[in-house]
Amino acid sequence: TAIVGVLAALSIIALVLSLVKIEDVTLPPTVKYGMVFDAGSSHTSLFVYEWDSDKENDTGVVSQTLSCDVQGQGISSYANDPPKAGDSLRECLDKALKVIPAARQRDVPAYLGATAGMRLLREQNSSATAQILAEVAKTMREYPVAFKGARILTGEEEGTYGWITTNYLLDSFTKFSPKAHTWIHPEAPNILGALDLGGASTQISFRPEGSGINWNEASKFTLYGYNYNIYTHSYLCYGQDEMLKRLAKELIVESPSSTRVHHPCYPKGYNETISLSSFRTSPCTNGSDPRLALGDRNVTLEGRGNASGCLAAIKKLFNFSACGQSQDCTFDGIYQPPVTGQFIAFSAFYYNFKFLNLTEGQSLATVRETIEHFCTRSWEDLSSSYPEEKPERLPKYCANANYILTLLLDAYKFNETSWNNIFFQKKVGSADVGWTLGYMLNLTNMIPAEAPVRVKGHVPSLWAAAVAFIILTLALGLAALLL
Repeated sequence: TAIVGVLAALSIIALVLSLVKIEDVTLPPTVKYGMVFDAGSSHTSLFVYEWDSDKENDTGVVSQTLSCDVQGQGISSYANDPPKAGDSLRECLDKALKVIPAARQRDVPAYLGATAGMRLLREQNSSATAQILAEVAKTMREYPVAFKGARILTGEEEGTYGWITTNYLLDSFTKFSPKAHTWIHPEAPNILGALDLGGASTQISFRPEGSGINWNEASKFTLYGYNYNIYTHSYLCYGQDEMLKRLAKELIVESPSSTRVHHPCYPKGYNETISLSSFRTSPCTNGSDPRLALGDRNVTLEGRGNASGCLAAIKKLFNFSACGQSQDCTFDGIYQPPVTGQFIAFSAFYYNFKFLNLTEGQSLATVRETIEHFCTRSWEDLSSSYPEEKPERLPKYCANANYILTLLLDAYKFNETSWNNIFFQKKVGSADVGWTLGYMLNLTNMIPAEAPVRVKGHVPSLWAAAVAFIILTLALGLAALLL
């Protein structure tokens, strides 16, 4: 009886195990990483992003993991010593490897995108430009990452990727639905425009209304399974650093024989001496301009703190007459459909207005009054009131602020009403607003989604029932044995 009982128990166990269903079990997706260097005209920054390997409609849901500012100026400043351009990236690359798991590092796509500073250098010295990019690539290949290339972005790419970043961070493309436990496309997405101001260029990007749009100025792309068409344009030589150089040059050529020239935007009591040879370092200032006297003599710019004179001098930098009476034109004869909707203004737009304590919600009259008051303050007053601000940056806020007003109001044609639709921001959530996140997000369409890891496993509910039945059978078998 005991032997029969044990055999019966073993037979039942074997039968139950054979009936328990074996099927594929999907493990959680792994995390992918990507890194992008933003090599701007005045400085370089590194951003590290991450996203789950199972992408949403072929586009990764990306978040920012690290931002690192490279010491020194932009890589275009190393034209006379290209190896230093590559060496300047090492500190930030070392920091990036500390936040990326060692097992994932060799799969991390790494990119460097250079913007207006390198676009200008390429016009002046293509050989030095190629050497700088080669040195940058050489350095990045020394690190255990999947280096994908270092290249110069077009102005339109820079504008488009900034627009993508802006709307991605605001959940305009996709957002997580707690109810559905998945990412969904908003039914009525609030698509915002993007305004970017750098050292050498400025970009405007937005989705215009109406069907009669000149799509020669458009960018077309697909994100999260949806197609987008936007207007975007980049203005080279209209970044704030190049604007200041062009302003100084125009003031000097108006007094060609003088060694001391009044500068209406600089604070009273502030003087700056520059050499005429400095205008030859950028195509924006056209050092061969016949209005400039030959030679490398020095000229001293004497601050006058004249707010109205500053605004008038800056407006002369734009060729508004080229547009005639056309409303679909900014300046220099450039086509632009009327601005519509809300905009995020970042980079130098944000930094200048933050310094002046100007925020969204303030009327245009208040903004003008604040800028005018700041422009009339003396250098002694400013330097004592802002001891923490860099002395080479402080005297330029008056010119920068008046330039921003001219660009937004006279060129892009924002008005008293639409001014309130501009929001000056550096970040949205925990991520920086700029072109790099949009660049990385767009590139994830080119990086195949990782196949889910599957292993053979038992369905949990069936396995639990099988275990319970086995224990019961063994108990009955033991009881039979004892009897």
